[in-house]
Amino acid sequence: METKYESASDTELVCLLKSGNRSAYTEIYNRYKLILHTHAYKWMRDRDEAMDIIHELFTVLWDKRESIQFSTSLSGYLYVSLRNKIFNRVSRKKLESQYITSLQSFIDRGDCITDHLVREKELSNLIEKEIAALPQKMREVFELSRKSNLSHKEIADQLGLSDQTVRKHIQHALKILRTRLGLNLFLFTL
Repeated sequence: METKYESASDTELVCLLKSGNRSAYTEIYNRYKLILHTHAYKWMRDRDEAMDIIHELFTVLWDKRESIQFSTSLSGYLYVSLRNKIFNRVSRKKLESQYITSLQSFIDRGDCITDHLVREKELSNLIEKEIAALPQKMREVFELSRKSNLSHKEIADQLGLSDQTVRKHIQHALKILRTRLGLNLFLFTL
């Protein structure tokens, strides 16, 4: 049995829709949903996504029914609205895809500059702490050798020690640091 809405023109349905008539809205939906879905599916290639866009379109139509101005026919308005929603969705998907690709590329490179800087600072602090724990004369010799880049002879002359004593201090300092830092460096790299 045909209702009065099925035989109504689009113009009549739009007038009824603007006044809040749910039956007119339902008739517009029933009249255009399949053709709009077909059009959306051509672009989206996903039936569920095409239906989501159609439902979104008709939700907006209902929500803005009182203020919508039709510069063309109802069908023209629906097609233009659908096309805009599809373009927005495709554009958003493209942007999301670019973002995901960029993020994946970042993850794949393994570059995390902040993490490297933090680890480098922690390692430097750990080494400085262990150097500070060396006996005073050994620490002084070691720092002149490694930080001031002085030769064994220059250190010996500056501190009034023999070259052999300077050499022994540096060897012992390195042995102590290797022992103390060995496990810490291993754990640090994990």
